[in-house]
Amino acid sequence: YSDIGILNPQINTNTGYRDFSESDLAKLRFIAKARKFDFSLDDCRELLSLYENTQRSSKEVKALTLEKIAEIDTKLSELAILREQLNRLASSCKGDDKPNCTIIDALAEKTYQ
Repeated sequence: YSDIGILNPQINTNTGYRDFSESDLAKLRFIAKARKFDFSLDDCRELLSLYENTQRSSKEVKALTLEKIAEIDTKLSELAILREQLNRLASSCKGDDKPNCTIIDALAEKTYQ
């Protein structure tokens, strides 16, 4: 995260390695948790900025969270449609020892509905 400017740890002049302070480590844990909730790096930057701002408004944090929930809902809807399409394909395939396969045929078509 220091390479992309999210954290700025001190550089040890003797070794050239990064020295992470307790504050840096707390920020890394914060980012790790945010990433588990599928927040993007840009979202993490914004959340970290809000985390560091003691004058922040919780409505900003809630708005980001509600946006993430909406994204997840969209993904879930898309996955449900994809699952239904795959179920239809699987149901249409005989699954026997013959080479004819409606799944392969559908994948080979230019469009599939």
